[in-house]
Amino acid sequence: MRRISFTTEHGTIECPQFMPVGTQATVKALTPQQLKDAGAQTVLANTYHLYLRPGHQTVEKLGGLHSFMGWDRPILTDSGGFQVFSLASLRKVTDAGVEFQSHLDGSRHFFSPELSMEIQKSLGSDIVMAFDECPPYTLDKKQIAQSMERTLNWAKQCRNFKLKPHQKLFGIVQGGMFLDLRQECIEKLISIDFDGYALGGLSIGEPIEQMYEVVKNVTPFLPEDKPRYLMGVGTPEDLIFGVKCGIDLFDCVMPTRNARNGQLFASTGKINIKNAQYAEDPNPLDPKCNCYTCKNFSRAYLRHLYVAKEILSATLNSIHNISYYLNLMKTLRTLD
Repeated sequence: MRRISFTTEHGTIECPQFMPVGTQATVKALTPQQLKDAGAQTVLANTYHLYLRPGHQTVEKLGGLHSFMGWDRPILTDSGGFQVFSLASLRKVTDAGVEFQSHLDGSRHFFSPELSMEIQKSLGSDIVMAFDECPPYTLDKKQIAQSMERTLNWAKQCRNFKLKPHQKLFGIVQGGMFLDLRQECIEKLISIDFDGYALGGLSIGEPIEQMYEVVKNVTPFLPEDKPRYLMGVGTPEDLIFGVKCGIDLFDCVMPTRNARNGQLFASTGKINIKNAQYAEDPNPLDPKCNCYTCKNFSRAYLRHLYVAKEILSATLNSIHNISYYLNLMKTLRTLD
């Protein structure tokens, strides 16, 4: 089992590691202390959303993202590429960058590789992601090849941008479901030389078998001495598979999003806490879990909070799901 660690200005990240997603400089429903208590070593924040609100200049004036959100451990910021490209009809892509409309007020903006770097530099994150094009799932190889070339050109521009001394820059591997394009992209990214490498453009609608095939066959081509990051994935089963393939870092909104929807992960399997069968259940959510939620509250209480639409429901459920993911990673770090 692959086990590495790498050091940032705000602490060391032990891998394999799961990064809770703090899109707008907050992991929904959780305080920074609750994240620490759950064992979080690093979190992810979103370049696109923080650019629109409150603005990267504002965050920089207030001492940078760590100070702004009260988090003194490592932070990774994505490039904004996935969010921009997910806008579909609200954006126009050129070799220079992407013109798009804000999902907040419809105002028009333009993201270039340089602007993505400038935003992330202002935010002051420890790990900066290169600006890439995340194409939709398609088996049109010509389209994917063109998209990959654009990602590589943007990667060079990002690498030439001067970040803050403490910031590390990761390149993003694209190429769709085509293994030869993925390998070509890796070889060219390595020649540019990044501090880490990520697999992007997965978990975007393709059959799970195809995603697994790409991860299994592409990961061995990534440098062994650099962190390997699988973006936006996924279920506990996906994480276990990724670790077996040699992936070091993961992120996904699933644990917190599912928590807010009443779906909880447990050693016995998934639990839909809204189900009536838990109305008088005095047992802890997961008897094998030592998180704050499981040590202090019954399934009956958690169901009551969810049905009553109490804010505490989102917090207690999120504490558990994040703890479950982080404990899974901790266990995987102990395996041979």
